[in-house]
Amino acid sequence: MRILRAGEDGFKKYLSEVEGRIAQGGLRLEKEVRSILKNVRQRGDEALVHYTKLFDGVRISVQKLRVKREEVEEAYRKVPQEFLRTLQKAAHRIRRFHRSVTKRLSIPYTPILEKGVHLGQMIRPMERIGIYVPGGKASYPSTVLMAAIPAKVAGVQEILMVTPPQKEGINPAILVAADLAGVNQIYRVGGVQAIAALAYGTASIPKVDKIVGPGNRYVATAKRLVYGAVDVDMVAGPSEIVIIADEKTPPSYVAADLISQAEHDEMALAILITTSAVFGQEVRKEVARQLSSLKRERIASASLRRRGAILIVKDRGQAIELANRIAPEHLELSISNASSIVKDVKHAGAIFLGSYTPEAIGDYLAGPNHILPTAGTARFSSPLGVDDFIKRTNLISFTQSALRRFEKDVERFADWEGLEGHYRSIQIRMNRS
Repeated sequence: MRILRAGEDGFKKYLSEVEGRIAQGGLRLEKEVRSILKNVRQRGDEALVHYTKLFDGVRISVQKLRVKREEVEEAYRKVPQEFLRTLQKAAHRIRRFHRSVTKRLSIPYTPILEKGVHLGQMIRPMERIGIYVPGGKASYPSTVLMAAIPAKVAGVQEILMVTPPQKEGINPAILVAADLAGVNQIYRVGGVQAIAALAYGTASIPKVDKIVGPGNRYVATAKRLVYGAVDVDMVAGPSEIVIIADEKTPPSYVAADLISQAEHDEMALAILITTSAVFGQEVRKEVARQLSSLKRERIASASLRRRGAILIVKDRGQAIELANRIAPEHLELSISNASSIVKDVKHAGAIFLGSYTPEAIGDYLAGPNHILPTAGTARFSSPLGVDDFIKRTNLISFTQSALRRFEKDVERFADWEGLEGHYRSIQIRMNRS
C-alpha cells in the first residue's frame, strides 16, 4: 500500500481519482447491454436460455428456469447444521432491526385537518420485487437476507430472486437464505438477461416493480438502463472502506479490516486515514504479513496495490473532512471517543464505532443492512431499508365551502400559467352559470 501525506502532489492526485470513481463504464459496454436488454424484451424466455448457455456455459430448458420447492428442501440437507443456525440467527437480527426502525409505517394515513379540508397520505408496499444475487465467487447468502427481509417487513407480497446457474447447481446456502427470508420464487438466470426479465417480464418470469441487489458492471449498467420501466435500489460499484484510526488501535486490527474489503474485488477501495506516519508504517507491514496467508491473496493484493492507500493527515478534523469528501460505503472510526465525533460525519453508508466493531460484523449479523451506497453516492442516498419497498399516495378532500376559500388563488395561478381549464374546473363547482 502506498503512504501519502496531506499537501503533497501525490496525495492530491490520489484523492482526485477517488472522488471521481463514480464515473460509469464506456459506451461500448452500454451498447452491448442495450442489445441484450432489447433481445430479452423481444424474445423472452428463448433469449434467457440463449444467454445462459453463452455467458454461463450452462444448457437449460425453459422448464428448468424456475427452481422447484423440492430443490430448496434438499438445500437444507446440504447446508451444515451449524451454518444453518447462523443463517437463522442472522435472519432474526436483520428482521428485528428493520422492524424496529419502521414503526411509523404502521400508520398508513396521517391526516392534517382544516375546516372542510382533509389531507394525508396512504403508505402501501410494492406488490412484487426482484432480487439479483450474483453467482460464482460473489455468491453471498448474507446479501439474500439483506435484500429480501426488509421487503418482507414492508409487506411486499411477492419476492422473486434471480441468480446465475452453476454447473454444479445453485449454492445451497443461497437457496436456504432465500427461504428463510421469505422469497417466493427463484429462477436460474443471471447477468443482463436476468435484469431484462425482471424489468420487462417473460412467459416464465413476471415483471416486477423494483430490482435490488448487487452485480458486476454489466448488471449495474443494465439496472441503470431499465430504470423507469422499473425502480432500482442503486447502481452499485466495488466495495469500499475508509478507516480513521489512531495508535490506540492495534495495527493488526486495521490491517485485517482493510484486507476484509480488498478481498472482495480487484477494484475494491480500502483506505486508512491516520495522524501518525509511524502507525501507518506499522499497518502497512501488518497488511503484508496477513496477506501472505490469505486464500484470496491475489485479489486483495491487486486491490490494495491499485487503489488502496494510507493517508497521513495533521489532525482528526482533517481526517473527518477527507472521509466526508470520499463519502465511503463503510467508515470505521477506530479511535478513542469515537462517539464524540460521529456527529461530524456527513456522508457514509454505514459507520462502525470503536476498535471492536469491524465492518465484517455489519456484513453478517449486526442487523442494519449491508446493501449500501458506493462510489460517493452516500452524499445523496441511503442504505437499503423498508422505506425502499413502500410508496406513498397523497389523499386530498375538500368540501364545497372549503374549495370556495381557494377559488381566487386558483384563478390567479391559472391565469398566470395560461391554463384556463384549471380555473374552470373550480368555477363550475361553485354553482354559478
